[in-house]
Amino acid sequence: MQRYLSICDNKLTQLVTQQALSSGHLTDDVSEALGSGLARKQRYFTKLLSSYKRYHKYVQFSALHHAALCGSAELLSVLIDAQASVDVKDVNGMRPLHYAAWRGRADAVLLLLRSGASVNSTAADGHIPLHLSAQYGHFQVSEMLLQHQSNPCVLNKAKKTPLDLACEFGRFKVAQLFLSSNMAAALLEGDKKEPTDSAFTTPLHLAARNGHKDVIRLLLNAGIDINKTTKAGTALHEAALYGKTEVVRLLLDAGVDVNVRNTYNQTALDIVNQFTTSHASRDIKQLLRDAGGVLQVRAMKDYWNVHDPTALNIRAGDVITVLLQMMEQL
Repeated sequence: MQRYLSICDNKLTQLVTQQALSSGHLTDDVSEALGSGLARKQRYFTKLLSSYKRYHKYVQFSALHHAALCGSAELLSVLIDAQASVDVKDVNGMRPLHYAAWRGRADAVLLLLRSGASVNSTAADGHIPLHLSAQYGHFQVSEMLLQHQSNPCVLNKAKKTPLDLACEFGRFKVAQLFLSSNMAAALLEGDKKEPTDSAFTTPLHLAARNGHKDVIRLLLNAGIDINKTTKAGTALHEAALYGKTEVVRLLLDAGVDVNVRNTYNQTALDIVNQFTTSHASRDIKQLLRDAGGVLQVRAMKDYWNVHDPTALNIRAGDVITVLLQMMEQL
């Protein structure tokens, strides 16, 4: 403890202040600690460590949570030496390792792991530390967690794996790390996912929705099913709906089936026609029409042929699909 106090008095003062602000109780002993020398700070600090249960009634974080969030391996070392529990949870079920992984501080993560921190413990939202390091693109920390047997197939409450989050947020290097692991096939297949679940998604859908072309190429090269469908449709449906023109072009060039229909019997072109009106959507419509070999037009007025009962009756506003191949043959 003295080692820490002699070199980090300012950090200890900050820590005591954070405890007071978090608790909302600026008690006399806190006030004295803030205005005192190292010895009094040391006694107050030790008091915090010695009774986490009492302390936790008023605040959300333990001292170890603060240290992990600050990313200070030195402070963590002192706290662990003082018998602080490495797997203590805050009110959201987050452990210090979650915060260290979130911040991307490899030295702090390694110290917690070597001190016995649980690598696969879930927070209230279902996140394990690997979810957080993946979402925020911390390659070194993600690699370290995998080396310590973190399970990349764990689903959070949103039914997403760490790879899903890496792809959703465009973390190319982290996604590449997962796809080079021995769990790549399971991650691409979504072994723990239920396709009938309304939250079911794939890394490709998430990358397509957010326009991450480099990640999409990575997934395609890894062998992901380009025509995998969710309730919303294929990755092409996602890219079309969210106006990602270049992603639509990429998927079409890669051979995605433009005619696949989603749960609501819509093709990607149907979705663009129904829900979007932007300049990007006009370009996407043209790409999809060209790929499908069809032209869709809207009737300007009613039409019927009273002399031919087999003729197509059309009302104003009807969408008509014109088969280009048939037109060329006429």
